[in-house]
Amino acid sequence: MRYLTLEETHELSEAILDDSPNDIKKELGDLAMHILFYAKIAEDEGLFSVADVYNAISDKLISRHPFIYDKENYHGENWEQLKMREGRKDVLEGVPSTLPTLVKALRVQEKLAGHTDNALPPSEMSEEEYGQQLYDLVDWGRRHGLNADDALEKAIRHNAEIHHGNG
Repeated sequence: MRYLTLEETHELSEAILDDSPNDIKKELGDLAMHILFYAKIAEDEGLFSVADVYNAISDKLISRHPFIYDKENYHGENWEQLKMREGRKDVLEGVPSTLPTLVKALRVQEKLAGHTDNALPPSEMSEEEYGQQLYDLVDWGRRHGLNADDALEKAIRHNAEIHHGNG
């Protein structure tokens, strides 16, 4: 059933990209059905209940927002620092290896930067122009016998290794 959940997630992503409220509503419902289905299977197997799932997300929201719920113990940590306080051993923990490579590259960069990058002035390049440059770079690689997805995955792994070597 995992592949069906992935399909539903991609359908939701497409609806969000298309800015289609009706489709977003429909796909959110489909994804919610999957969540409830997995939770019901786990409940039937005595692993955890549907209520446990909602309690876990509630606990996570509270722990990740100490500036709202635990102001006296909040010391200005950013999102990644708060996750590390929960017991993660590495900032890259939690980036699924199965993410699409471009999304994974963005998440790894965000995590390694710790969301502390200095803000740059607005780009004069539009999102469409940036996308065209990415498209052209993939085409350049194709014409030179290089697979953009493989090359990006190797770059992600290389940068993660550098991080682990320094961390």
